[in-house]
Amino acid sequence: MGESTATAGIDVALEKHRTELTGYCYRMLGSSFEAEDAVQDTLVRAWRSHERFEGRSSLRSWLYRIATNVCLDMLTAANKRARPMDLTDATPLAQAALAPRPDHTWLEPVPDARVLPSVGDPAEAAVAKESIRLAFMAALQQLPPRQRAVLILREVLAWKASEVAELLDTSVASVNSALQRARATLAERADAGPEGAVSDPLDEEQQKLLERYVRAFEGYDMTALTALLHEDAVMTMPPFDLWLRGPADITGFMSTLGASCAGSRLVPVRANGLPGFAHYKPDPDSGGFGPWAVQVLELSAGRITGFHCFLDTQRWFPLFGLPLRLEAEPGEREEGE
Repeated sequence: MGESTATAGIDVALEKHRTELTGYCYRMLGSSFEAEDAVQDTLVRAWRSHERFEGRSSLRSWLYRIATNVCLDMLTAANKRARPMDLTDATPLAQAALAPRPDHTWLEPVPDARVLPSVGDPAEAAVAKESIRLAFMAALQQLPPRQRAVLILREVLAWKASEVAELLDTSVASVNSALQRARATLAERADAGPEGAVSDPLDEEQQKLLERYVRAFEGYDMTALTALLHEDAVMTMPPFDLWLRGPADITGFMSTLGASCAGSRLVPVRANGLPGFAHYKPDPDSGGFGPWAVQVLELSAGRITGFHCFLDTQRWFPLFGLPLRLEAEPGEREEGE
C-alpha cells in the first residue's frame, strides 16, 4: 500500500508540470503534437528514474533538463517549422494555386489552455502569451536548437544565466553569448511584417473588431471584410504554401476559389495567445456544417493584419476539443435549399 501511495504521489507531482512543459516543448519544436509527445517522453523518463533523483535541484528544474534533452534529440538542422511567408513570396491572385507541403513543414497552432498554465502575475501571463504567438514562434524556429532553448529559458521563463548553464552543462559565458546571438537574430526579423498588438483581455475596440469580422465573414460580405483588413494583411492556408497579401487579393480569393465558404459559421477559440475561430463550412448534403479550418487572427491598430487558416481539420478540431459537425438551426436548411 505504501509503495502504491508513493507512486501515486510521484504521478501527481509530475502531472502538475504538464502544461508548462508542453508550452516549453511547443516553443522548442513548433508542433503541438510533437510537444505533447516530448512531454509524455519527459514524464515517463522522470517517473522511471525518480528514485535516482536526489533533490540536488528542484523537481521543476530536473524536468526542464529532461525536456530540453528530449527536444534537442528531436530537432535536426532541417527541422525548422515555418509559415508560408517564411518559404515563398506572396502570390498574386491571378496565379493562385493550392500546392500542399508535408505536415512537418508547418508551424502548428496550439490551444492556449494546453500550453499556458494559470499564473497570478499579469505581466508573467502576458509574456507567456506573447511568446506563443505565431510571429514569435516563427522567429524562434530560425534559431539553432541550443540558442532557442537559451532564449526561451532566459527571456520567457526568466531563469538566471547560472540556472540555464547548469541545465545545459555549459558556462554562464556561453549562455550569455548564445542569448546575445539569439536576440540579434530575432531583431533582424522585427520588420518582417505588420506587428500584431493584442490586449489581454481583448480591449473594447478589439472585441468590436472581432464582432464585425464574424458578421462580415458569416455574411460573406467582402466590402465589409475589406474595411477590416490592414493594407498589408496576409492570409495563409497551411498545408498549402500559397499566401496572399492585401485586402484585394484576400477577398478576391474568397470570392472565387473560396466561394464555397459563403454561409459558414464561426465558433470562437483561443489559439497561440490570439483570437481565433473554428470555421464550419456548409455541407449541402446534410444541411449542417462540416469543419473547414481553425482560423487564427492577428490584430493591430483596429485592423486585422493576419488571417491564418489551418485546414487539416481532422487534426486540429479534436486538439481544440471541437465537434466535427454543427447542426443547422431550425429552418436554416429549408432557407438554403
